[in-house]
Amino acid sequence: MSDASFEDGAEAPLRLQARDSEDLKVISALVQDAVFPATEMAWDRRRRRFALLVNRFRWEDGTRAARAGDFERVQSLLVVSDVLGVASQGIDRNDPDLVLSVLTLDFLPGEDGAGHVSLTLAGDGEIQLAVECLDVALRDVTRPYRAPSGRAPSHKLEE
Repeated sequence: MSDASFEDGAEAPLRLQARDSEDLKVISALVQDAVFPATEMAWDRRRRRFALLVNRFRWEDGTRAARAGDFERVQSLLVVSDVLGVASQGIDRNDPDLVLSVLTLDFLPGEDGAGHVSLTLAGDGEIQLAVECLDVALRDVTRPYRAPSGRAPSHKLEE
């Protein structure tokens, strides 16, 4: 008998919650290279929630996908709760065809658990959310589909 491995698990949609910086690092890694139209972000001021519907690359399936050459994306809902304010830079919110790509998701702590959740986007864009506390959720909402590019995203380092 041998121990179970990750590959033995049944494929299931991700449902993750981050309430501290270490948890947020996991979600940040999973949403790296997620793409979304600018029209798929919304702030519900009354409910104090900011949400993005993203098409995220399935990094958690990388080794198997690389062997098979079958890379996948999945639509996921990224929700930040307890949002007090939203600011952005480098984003033309009047462009309905604008597609954005997530690079990182960070938490900049302030006093008494408050702080800022920062979404760094490709092309020098950023969304900054003032939050009462860190509460970020990531939930897959569709079945995985074959990545249109047929390959994994890559980042060339500048010399």
